[in-house]
Amino acid sequence: MELTQQQLDDQARFRAFVEAEIAPHADRFDREERTPPELIRRIAQHGYLGATLPTSYGGAGMDLVTFGLLNEEFGRGCSSVRSLLTVHSMVTHVLLKWGSQQHKQELLPQLAGGELIGAFALTEPNVGSDAKSVETVAEPHGDSYLLNGCKKWITYGQIADIFLLFTRCEGKPTAFLVEANRPGVTIKPISGLLGVRGSMLAQIEFDGCVIPAENLVCRVGFGSSHVAATALDLGRYSVAWGCVGIGQACLDASLRYTSERQQYGVHLKEHQLIQHMITDMITNVQAARLLCYHAGQMKDKQDLRAVMDTLIAKYFASTTASKAANDAVQMHGANGYGSDYPVQRYLRDAKAMEIIEGSSQIQQITIAQYGYREYRQ
Repeated sequence: MELTQQQLDDQARFRAFVEAEIAPHADRFDREERTPPELIRRIAQHGYLGATLPTSYGGAGMDLVTFGLLNEEFGRGCSSVRSLLTVHSMVTHVLLKWGSQQHKQELLPQLAGGELIGAFALTEPNVGSDAKSVETVAEPHGDSYLLNGCKKWITYGQIADIFLLFTRCEGKPTAFLVEANRPGVTIKPISGLLGVRGSMLAQIEFDGCVIPAENLVCRVGFGSSHVAATALDLGRYSVAWGCVGIGQACLDASLRYTSERQQYGVHLKEHQLIQHMITDMITNVQAARLLCYHAGQMKDKQDLRAVMDTLIAKYFASTTASKAANDAVQMHGANGYGSDYPVQRYLRDAKAMEIIEGSSQIQQITIAQYGYREYRQ
């Protein structure tokens, strides 16, 4: 799985941007629980918010392997900022596939250029990533729809201009676009998170919010099978690559620390148990990266098996990130528990990766069911 020269050049460009603009400030983003608007503008100026969109809509036209490389580098620098790539791209990806011509012509160029920030509004106080069971309701109201309900844990919900909202309409899962400034929309910031603190989560309440019929995405009843499935597949892929980035950051930090720190008269790297942990970290990060490469290539070929390959990559990469972060903190000892070293942030951020876009347990159930179906065939 060799990268093309263009992909290698893009990877180097992504890495340089992260090293200059994101990684040196990631601990501050975590402490302040925010992503500076000037950084978001620079991300947009580099074309990263329209990464997967065609150039005809103002996007960068990246293939999905290249988009994965972008997410790895952002994940290595700051998982919170990488989360913006995830949710924003989920919205653009859905509109490109299922949006009306009006949505595409009017919204995609603004989303690609960062004039609008998109957020994915599925999760609710009583409902996780189960689009069929959401409690938010959209009722036909003349030539409009009336929205009532609540969404929670919405990444970048504090600053989003437009939400891809999942509701029940006429008893069926349905998706809508909802502008954040509409009457009846209330945004409440969520703070004090364990990890990904800079991703500006919010609770979004809808109280008699009226939206026009053209805000419907796809058709009534297709919110789960078509819209949510499309968005979550890309989201899992983005998160999987972000987990590779966390794992690589843990490896880099551990190699550096164990080469400098001495115990019992020798550097930590000379101790066999440390070597064992480093070996596992190197092996698992490389394996996760290869699974992500494979999923990306399958997506670029539009192979139907890419959905399952993405589930496998996300499951393995997220568990790898958590193990790598846990081992990195252990190797740093008391220093790993303090704020002077970033490994404690990696550990907190990695935990979130095992929950978002489908928990590890849901992934295990889905992958096992796929295995049994294949076995019977």
